[in-house]
Amino acid sequence: MPMKRALLIGAVETTTIAFDALTRHPDWTVGGVVTLQPELGHRHSDFTDIAAAARSRDCPVIYVDNVNRDEALDAMADVRPDYVFVMGWSQICGPRFLQRFSERVVGYHPAALPRLRGRAAIPWTILRQEPITAGSLFWIDAGTDTGAILDQQFFHVAPLETASSLYAKHMAALAIMLDRSLGALARDEAGRATQDEACATWAARRTPMDGLIDWTLPASDVSRLIRASGRPYPGAFTRLKGADLHIWAASVDDAERHLARPGQVIARTDDSFTVMCGNRTGLVATDWSGPEKPPRLHVLLGE
Repeated sequence: MPMKRALLIGAVETTTIAFDALTRHPDWTVGGVVTLQPELGHRHSDFTDIAAAARSRDCPVIYVDNVNRDEALDAMADVRPDYVFVMGWSQICGPRFLQRFSERVVGYHPAALPRLRGRAAIPWTILRQEPITAGSLFWIDAGTDTGAILDQQFFHVAPLETASSLYAKHMAALAIMLDRSLGALARDEAGRATQDEACATWAARRTPMDGLIDWTLPASDVSRLIRASGRPYPGAFTRLKGADLHIWAASVDDAERHLARPGQVIARTDDSFTVMCGNRTGLVATDWSGPEKPPRLHVLLGE
């Protein structure tokens, strides 16, 4: 069986996982990698520069800022791929893109499609307290994450899951699925299971401002926001004397014996500070950035 030729599009760790899987598989060769110039890496909070790895394997690198532009489409078509893998790219593949590579475009989505179609699936998984999720390989069509399912790998979401730990689980799931699916793709025998529209949910785009902490919420809700918004994402934050104070790790504590306003610091040590939240609950911050020292006792955060 002749080797299949892949075109890989992406600029995050997902792209690296896919590149590694494709380059070690005996039935595949990577004809080109489409990615962003490093100066455009801000488009992805988890940007990964894959160019060096690609060139180390004599794989051509195609820099584009929009995969739907004519010059980008021409450069990608010149690779003559059997399949296109879109793994970690923020743009929708438009009609002309799909026409060029009709029914040969495979995508990855970090959710159990048809649940959480759309953006920021990892943070939303934690915010929605989904007990089980999955990584999904699917065939990209004209909709947003609506294409037929090629493969899925399910796993549990831990009660105190963080964005970082959930991200790592998705990378492991993607590696498993690619190892399982690339052979079938090379034989043109990969599955196409239609998504059940009755089970579909949609996740909206999140911005850094969505990480702003509302101290009137219970500490458990604030903790969940911190876990969902943390690295590799921009993080949950509050305001202290006109500056941003990002909180990266925290735990919930009993604050019933304290009389204080929501957002007020009610305890501090050299390594932590506790903030009053709604319902007389406390949040103990143990990892933060901004001020080097913990905020002083009784200061009011969020102003």
